[in-house]
Amino acid sequence: MALQFTDSNFQETALSGGVSVVDFWAEWCGPCRLIGPIIDDLATSYEGRVNIGKVNVDENPEISLKYGIRSIPTILIIKDGEVVDKQVGVTTKAALDAKIAAHL
Repeated sequence: MALQFTDSNFQETALSGGVSVVDFWAEWCGPCRLIGPIIDDLATSYEGRVNIGKVNVDENPEISLKYGIRSIPTILIIKDGEVVDKQVGVTTKAALDAKIAAHL
């Protein structure tokens, strides 16, 4: 299951080093609901190697603003605290898997 990143825990969880995958989403977003199960599957596949989690943009405006999130779903791949890849909109599990693997 994916982690729940928030304004208060983002620094310790998503930026703690290594690779993190951050899914910016909202309850009311249809495409976000399509990506959700993919993020959960990837979290299981990469458990212990990659921090994979979700940020609810409605509940965590500081992180959303910091990263300039204007459309959701937006998925950021962060390596050692820096954004190294970005996916805006719906995509496939295979495409996300390839993006993650490229940064390990």
